[in-house]
Amino acid sequence: MGLDQFAKVRNPETGEVSEIAYWRKHNALHGWMEARYRKQNPDFSGDFNCVPFELKAKDLDDLEFDLHFHGLPETNGFFFGGDSRFDDRKKEETSAFIQKARNALAEGMQVAYDSWW
Repeated sequence: MGLDQFAKVRNPETGEVSEIAYWRKHNALHGWMEARYRKQNPDFSGDFNCVPFELKAKDLDDLEFDLHFHGLPETNGFFFGGDSRFDDRKKEETSAFIQKARNALAEGMQVAYDSWW
């Protein structure tokens, strides 16, 4: 068991869905996504688990800024593993995801983050 995270793209014309990123126990990214989701959905009061979050270009811009300059938040959870804020490999994977997601948005696709723990 643990925190598994996915980013998927969906073609709105065909409904075809494909995975563009996968993270295991990148709790800092999960904390960032949860905070962003709750800010955009203030009435949401449940666990941020198995909740697809559609990302827009502004979300990706802000994620990239925080990833490189501000830092992602420390995020704890029973199944979340050790602090991932300073893991260079996870940072590189997240940077690669941001670029793939931007390319997908430019092609008219929808991009979503999801998690399961």
